[in-house]
Amino acid sequence: MPQPRVFVTRRLPQEALDLLAAETELEVWPGDEHPPRDVLLSRARGCDAMLTTIEDRIDEELLAAGKGRLKVVANCAVGFDNVDLQSATQHGIAASNTPQVLTKTTADLAFALILAVARRVVEGDRDVRAGQWNHWRPFAYAGPDVHGSTLSILGMGQIGLEVAKRAFGFEMAVYYYDPIRRPEAERQYGVRFCHDLPSALKVADFVSVHTPLTPETRHMIGQKELRLMKPTAILVNTSRGPVVDNTALYEALRDGIIAGAGLDVTEPEPIPADHPLLSLSNVVITPHIGSASLATRTAMALLAARNILARLKGEDMPTCLNPEVLNR
Repeated sequence: MPQPRVFVTRRLPQEALDLLAAETELEVWPGDEHPPRDVLLSRARGCDAMLTTIEDRIDEELLAAGKGRLKVVANCAVGFDNVDLQSATQHGIAASNTPQVLTKTTADLAFALILAVARRVVEGDRDVRAGQWNHWRPFAYAGPDVHGSTLSILGMGQIGLEVAKRAFGFEMAVYYYDPIRRPEAERQYGVRFCHDLPSALKVADFVSVHTPLTPETRHMIGQKELRLMKPTAILVNTSRGPVVDNTALYEALRDGIIAGAGLDVTEPEPIPADHPLLSLSNVVITPHIGSASLATRTAMALLAARNILARLKGEDMPTCLNPEVLNR
């Protein structure tokens, strides 16, 4: 009996590839760039499973092409806005993501951006390298203190809670806004609930965004919301780029509406080299590295591989996004 065929759209940690290769006929796309569209469609027609990343568009066209053979699409990311989950369910194709394993690592990066922007680390490093640091000046590179300040977290899921834990080490007051109130987190950690987004924005010295990208959260932070923030406030986004309106953010940073921003995600992504945000010294932009530790990226790939193998064997998947398809 032939082994099931699996297509992996990137070179991932070898441990995950070895796990799949032991039980399937495995094909791994060899380049660092994502596969062309025609390749993705071809593999969807001819494979039993696909292991994808956030740059792969898993839409109705692709899922319809895989109908009849494709059993599972395992997205190697906690977010799954690149996957048309409704279409996957309609076609009986299971979809999965990789939550939990990247929580702490992404929270580390969010807090690194808070510190980097507040203390103007990147700006200072850039000037030193360019030979522009000629003497010490009392107010040069002076930014706000992080310790003892106020942080508002937008989206108190697992990553948001981990950011809150890090903030307490800096004696920060932590507020949060989320459609779902978290009374247990309030009791255990002392985070304070804001009943609406404006309240969370107005109180904060730092705002850290951790909401998923949905139609409701697209451009959740725009011109109106940025004007509610303090002129000394700093915005950090490690969720998804389109949650923040980057045009409005550029104007707010340029005009002093807010003091700074740290972005691990942008719209579009990658951000073009001539994007106006890159002309500003009060913004730090990293190349979507929230989960980029060796241990975490390996854990993500292994979880995606285990989701695939479980589905192919008819077993319960560790993190299935549409479990209603499993018993069809």
